[in-house]
Order: sequence, then structure tokens, then C-alpha cells
Amino acid sequence: MKTLCLLALATVACAQNSVEVVKQPAPDKALIFQITIPASRAAVWRAFTTSDGLSTWLTPGAVVELRNGGEWTAHFPGGKTGGGTILSFVPQEELTLSALAPEQFPTVRQQRTTAKFQFIANGDATIVRLVQTGWRGGEEWDKAYDYLARGNAQLLEMLRRRFTSGPIDWAKEWDLPRK
Repeated sequence: MKTLCLLALATVACAQNSVEVVKQPAPDKALIFQITIPASRAAVWRAFTTSDGLSTWLTPGAVVELRNGGEWTAHFPGGKTGGGTILSFVPQEELTLSALAPEQFPTVRQQRTTAKFQFIANGDATIVRLVQTGWRGGEEWDKAYDYLARGNAQLLEMLRRRFTSGPIDWAKEWDLPRK
């Protein structure tokens, strides 16, 4: 039985990146992500918790109001938004959001999940761990779960890329005209 439980927590290795993804079906459904970022915990924290920092890897014009109830929002081309509301934080250790799902999942977007990011110093690097909980039952919830298993892995890979290749050049990334 233990073997079956371990198999149920099968780790999905994303071939194109270095993010570990675990789809935990029970007892409490969760998505668990982990990646090692080649930067100090202070640098990774700034990249996550300031508007300027978030804009270097997630999307230009990102907004972070680092306070309980504050905004942590990415504004994407075409008027789409992602992110959520800050529920709590412990400086340089943890950031917890009431997370917005993408627009194609309106019920999940309205009811939200909880996304808890942990920042763990590991020598000259930082382990970022994301545990996303609050999943409910139903077809839309299942589709959002699968979508975000991929999407949040991509998000964390963008963070790693920011520290391996430098801040993202958004005009080049999105093929936008330069100002």
C-alpha cells in the first residue's frame, strides 16, 4: 500500500527545465514545485516581492504591494492578469497568495487557491518551493490543476532564467516594438 501511495505522488520531471513538479492527489490535493535558483535568497526575494524585481522575469509593469492584503499582479499583453492577493509573508522566507487562476477557469479564478512560496538558502543558491492548495472537485478544477501544473513550472523556470541570463528583454521576448 505504501508503494501505491508513493506512486500516486509521482514526480513529473519537466524535460525542458529544472523544475520538480509533484501532483499530490490525496489526502489534500496539491501541486508542489521546487527549483534551485543560482542567486542569494535576498536577491530572489527582491525579484519576487518588488514591482521592479517581478518585472525583470514575469512581465513588464508587474505590481507588488508587499503587505497583507496587497497586490501581487502580473499584467500580460492583451489585458490578461495573473497573480493574486498577498495573504501573508515572512521577509526572505515565505510569501503566501490567494492565487488567481487564468481567465479560462472563471470558477477557479473567483474562488481561488492558495499559493505558498518558500525561499530556502542553499549555499550561494536559493531553493524556491511552491505549494498550491485549496483545490476543489469538478471538471473545471481538474483542468485548472493540470494547466497550472505546467504553467507554474514555466513561471519558476522564468525566474531561474532571469538569474542565469539576466533580466528578460520584454520587447525581444514578446516581439514588441522598441520604445
